[in-house]
Amino acid sequence: MKKTLLAAALMAGFAGVAHAETSVTLYGILDGGIGYQKFKATENYTSNGNGGSYEQKKTGMINGIQSGNRWGLKGSEDLGDGLRAVFQLESGFDLSTGKSAQGGRLFGRQATLGLAGDSWGQLDFGRQTNIASKYLPGVADPFGGGFDQANIGGAFTAANTARYDNMVMYQTPNFSGFQFGVGYSFNTDGAQLPKFENGSGVGVDGLELNQRAVTTGLRYVNGPIGVALTYDQFKTAENRVGNQVFGGDTVKSWNIGGSYDFEVVKAYLAFGQTRDGLFAAQSYSGFGLGDLFATNPALNGSLDGLKVNSYLVGLSAPVGAGTVMGSWTMADPRSAPDTLANTNLSWEMKKQHTFSLGYSHPLSKRTNVYAIGSYAKNVYFMPDAKSTLIGVGLRHQF
Repeated sequence: MKKTLLAAALMAGFAGVAHAETSVTLYGILDGGIGYQKFKATENYTSNGNGGSYEQKKTGMINGIQSGNRWGLKGSEDLGDGLRAVFQLESGFDLSTGKSAQGGRLFGRQATLGLAGDSWGQLDFGRQTNIASKYLPGVADPFGGGFDQANIGGAFTAANTARYDNMVMYQTPNFSGFQFGVGYSFNTDGAQLPKFENGSGVGVDGLELNQRAVTTGLRYVNGPIGVALTYDQFKTAENRVGNQVFGGDTVKSWNIGGSYDFEVVKAYLAFGQTRDGLFAAQSYSGFGLGDLFATNPALNGSLDGLKVNSYLVGLSAPVGAGTVMGSWTMADPRSAPDTLANTNLSWEMKKQHTFSLGYSHPLSKRTNVYAIGSYAKNVYFMPDAKSTLIGVGLRHQF
């Protein structure tokens, strides 16, 4: 009897050790509801441009508004001496259709493998978000980087959940609230391509076919204070049209933002500058940047010369068990792309303003309901272009 009890105790002890050494977690978010979305502009400013007005609107199901729908697996294995092997695989999907998001990728939200240590930090390899998207929304946006067009990414495109393939990223541990991160992508979208050198000077010979990116930032979160400073840069891939080579533009963005929690209200501020392009452009009621420039080949995919200053002012406050959130963002185009004057889009760019108000109420630790109202004008700097989002939704985390 004593031997049986001893054997059972030993087996339970070994099972506990194994559990402590290796863990895998299944998790996810489901977000859906009912809403109204509308986009309206003058066709002269869009790629459809035959004059008159252009309008699209929809009343019905909305999904992924507060948080993108996802499921994922993450885990770690204890390698000893404080070292762990870590991984995370995360898949995005459309709740209304069940289809994969992020261009149909199986793990389009994240696919990383790495090493981590409590004393030296974490090194990850694979598809993941840039530093600005990791550090800025959490401290500088009352909407936390969610709620569709209400989030900080509408004006600060480097922080609009920009995901890069082929990324190597290092982040330090948290030192009394401070954390630093830096990453490099060998090609931000798709497999890394070789560089061909055959001396012919035709086709892809001698061209840089990869869009390479650098991302870095520093954040401080301690008590009521949160601050983040980030810098992002990518260089567009090159292509040859006839005897001319296009691309190779360097797009840059630096951003600073922060918040202070006064307990009765939390205040947010942010400022940034983006030069010679945009990063992860926002979709407004289904209208995206591609709709604006798609039929203007004179641009050759280049926004070189575009200069944008970005601003955010926001507040959040507890109301009962829930939280009310509000923000104003502005993207101010200081200069237009150099090639814009050569297209039928030779109009004066206007400041883009977005006004948003939202509320989130918890039903449990994992489930909440929310309401959102957001209005944007001069979308993508087009005079009189307007986007409206109104909706109520339910979100469950598992």
